[in-house]
Amino acid sequence: QVQLVESGGGLVQPGGSLRLSCAASGSTFSINTMGWYRQTPGKLRELVATITSGGSANYADSVKGRFTISRDNAKNTVYLQMDSLRPEDTAVYYCNVRMTITWGVTYDYWGQGTQVTVSS
Repeated sequence: QVQLVESGGGLVQPGGSLRLSCAASGSTFSINTMGWYRQTPGKLRELVATITSGGSANYADSVKGRFTISRDNAKNTVYLQMDSLRPEDTAVYYCNVRMTITWGVTYDYWGQGTQVTVSS
């Protein structure tokens, strides 16, 4: 069982920056990949960035060069540094934690979501 608490969302102007944080607690010893997804009304939840336990990151094409994902394994926390924000980045951002249950079996936990609004 893992609990996720997100923070860091808010309102920023185009070109501004925000840093999202997601702290995991509970049975965190089996956490594998952590990541961020986002969703707007009428659209499917889309991948923003993921990072493996070893620190290998993967980004959606739309955020490459602007967003940076990182994690602190000792604190069981994943971060998303968002720079050069655009209005198109406006969405609810969800933290995701993938936990290994057993060999070949994983389970995804989701944060409560944090609103990011980019507008002038």
